[in-house]
Amino acid sequence: MNLTLKIWRQAGPKAKGEMVTYPVTDISEDMSFLEMLDVLNEQLNARGEEPIAFDSDCREGICGMCGLMISGKAHGPEVTTTCQLHMRSFSDGDEITIEPWRADAFPVIKDLVVDRSSFDRIIQAGGFISANTGSAPEAHSVPVPKPKADRSFMAAACIGCGACVAACPNASGMLFMGAKITHLGELPQGQPERDARVVSMVSQHDHEGFGGCTNVGACSAACPKEIPLDVINQLNKDLRGALMRGE
Repeated sequence: MNLTLKIWRQAGPKAKGEMVTYPVTDISEDMSFLEMLDVLNEQLNARGEEPIAFDSDCREGICGMCGLMISGKAHGPEVTTTCQLHMRSFSDGDEITIEPWRADAFPVIKDLVVDRSSFDRIIQAGGFISANTGSAPEAHSVPVPKPKADRSFMAAACIGCGACVAACPNASGMLFMGAKITHLGELPQGQPERDARVVSMVSQHDHEGFGGCTNVGACSAACPKEIPLDVINQLNKDLRGALMRGE
C-alpha cells in the first residue's frame, strides 16, 4: 500500500506550524496506524531528518494517549483508538491528513503531541472521594444495585483520550466530565461530596477554556469507549441540584 501523508509539524508550543507532505510506500494493511508512523520515522531518521513526535503508551486501546485527528476525524474512520486503527481501513493511494487534537485547552507541545493536563486538573478539582476506605473491602460489604453498578462501570470506561473534545465544534469537555460525575454519582461512596464535586469540576472545566455543550452529539460518536450522551444530562442534573441547594 502506497500513501501520501500530510502531517502537522510544529517545533514547539510557540513555533509556527505547517502541514508537511510525506510519501510512504510498501505499507502493510495489517499494520496499526502508529506502526505506520513508526515506519515513516525510521525513514526520516535514516535520512537525518527530525522524526515526527506523537504520543503513545500501551498501544492496546486502554490508556488513551494516542489520540490524533486523522482526515478530520478523531482517531480516524473507525470507532476505536488510534493505536487500534489498522491500515486496512484505508486504500492504496489514499491521501491522509494527520493533525493534533484541535482545542485551545489542549495546546500543542510538538508536532502531534498535545498537553492534556487540563483533564488532570478537572479530576483534581473533584473527581475523587476523600473518605479513607482502608484496605480493599469485601465485594458485598456496601450493597450497590446492579443497574447502578452497571451504569457506573459504563461511565468508568472513559479513558480520557480527548476525542470528545477534538470532535466537538465547541471543544467541550462535557462528555469526559459527565462520565466522571456519573461514575462516582452512581455509587454510595460518591454521595457525601456529590454537590461539591460537580460544582468544582464544572468551574475548573470552564477555567481551562473548554467550550460549552450544545448537544451536537459528535463527542459520543467519536468516543472509542462509546460513552453515551446521557452522562452529560446527568452532569447538568447534578449541577442544577447542587446550585439549588446552595453549594
